[in-house]
Amino acid sequence: MTMRALFKSWVERYFSDEEAVVLLIVLVLGFAVVIWLGRMLAPFLTALVIAFLLQGAVNALTRRRVPHLLAVSVVFLGFIGLLLAIAFILLPLIWNQLVGLVQETPRMFAAGQQLLDNLQERYPQLVTPDQIQNWIGVAGREMTQVGQRALTLSLASLGNVLSLIIYLVLVPILVFFMLKDKDRLVGFTLSLLPQKRSLMTRIWNEMDDQIANYVRGKFIEIIIVGSVAFMTFAYFGLPYSALLAVLVGLSVLVPYIGAAVATLPVAAVAGFHFGMSDQFVYVLIAYGIIQALDGNVLVPILFSEAVNLHPVSIIVAVLFFGGVWGFWGIFFAIPLATLLKALVVAWPRGLDSREHHVAVESLSEE
Repeated sequence: MTMRALFKSWVERYFSDEEAVVLLIVLVLGFAVVIWLGRMLAPFLTALVIAFLLQGAVNALTRRRVPHLLAVSVVFLGFIGLLLAIAFILLPLIWNQLVGLVQETPRMFAAGQQLLDNLQERYPQLVTPDQIQNWIGVAGREMTQVGQRALTLSLASLGNVLSLIIYLVLVPILVFFMLKDKDRLVGFTLSLLPQKRSLMTRIWNEMDDQIANYVRGKFIEIIIVGSVAFMTFAYFGLPYSALLAVLVGLSVLVPYIGAAVATLPVAAVAGFHFGMSDQFVYVLIAYGIIQALDGNVLVPILFSEAVNLHPVSIIVAVLFFGGVWGFWGIFFAIPLATLLKALVVAWPRGLDSREHHVAVESLSEE
């Protein structure tokens, strides 16, 4: 079989269905808009994610016979209250601890150098003075680069104050109207799509519950893990407990990798503060228990509809979508990977597949 015949056979198998072609065009246009216009549409996309997150609370209130507008108002006011609490309570605390950590970095660096000297004295055959100097040089260069990046970021952020103000004003307004006029906006979006959209409807119905479960469950997981980590670190008297707790909470966004990455700063701060003492071991044990409970107890409870993806697929999805869309790509890596899997499973495959779907639909109508 020639290459042309092989390509023709492949096209007839996967794109002989008109709706499959339309769905492919919609997907390509959607990804292109997000990639090329994502920065411009960032407030809208952020509001869309938040509205999707809050829609479950609105639905829960309306099921209890609360009027729609009242339910939207209650949920929206709760969202605004949470934003104010973060802005006036959490962010100043994290900023103060971050400033304190930066100021204490030279002392921690000196303590690390002393630790290396002690290792060289105890194990002169394993750790040589040249190795210590190389490690110190590498650490010094890394610290210099981090400081330069922080300075560049702080200088660049001075020009983004207006953008931050726009976010703080636009995003809540967009969230309110997305919640209030959800049916009207969804109806308008559907009017732009072809009337024959059984494939799109089937894929969306498969993905809607999973995406909603994942987004809301992940948000709750961040809150619970971060809060428990903060209380644990504060109980042991670990400095920068709020900063470390936020890092541990956000680490759950990246499966497998996040927990390993968050371990390094926790162990470093505990080691420099407590030294190689029993308190240091207790902190690491407590942190390990938090991660174990999160992976084996909390995640199965929150994510009732488990995403059946191989760990390799999850890591590849995190790397790819994170590289394309940054934070939101990491956050939605698993739902997007699940969407791709649903597309592969539900995609029409030639005439036999269409006849099968027609037979199924006719039986369901009977």
